[in-house]
Amino acid sequence: MDLKDFLTKKGLELFQDPRVSKLMQDERVLKGLMRAIEVRGRLQSEFDEQVEKLAKTMGLATQREVRQLKRTIRRMEGKIQKERDRKAGESEEP
Repeated sequence: MDLKDFLTKKGLELFQDPRVSKLMQDERVLKGLMRAIEVRGRLQSEFDEQVEKLAKTMGLATQREVRQLKRTIRRMEGKIQKERDRKAGESEEP
């Protein structure tokens, strides 16, 4: 069992506890959780931007660029296959 599965399982167990359910009904707790989630999102964005800047500085491909290249390659492979199919169809005709 990896860490994510373990934490998910433990989280579900916690939410079934009546004390936690009561705590989750408190508006202050909900606001605190929402703020924590927002901060995490902002930190993740900032971290990703810094990693991307560092990768560009070092001349490395970023994750976004790799995804774009993969999409482009798939599109080109599809076009090549269509052209092969078209040529095979032409050669079969008398």
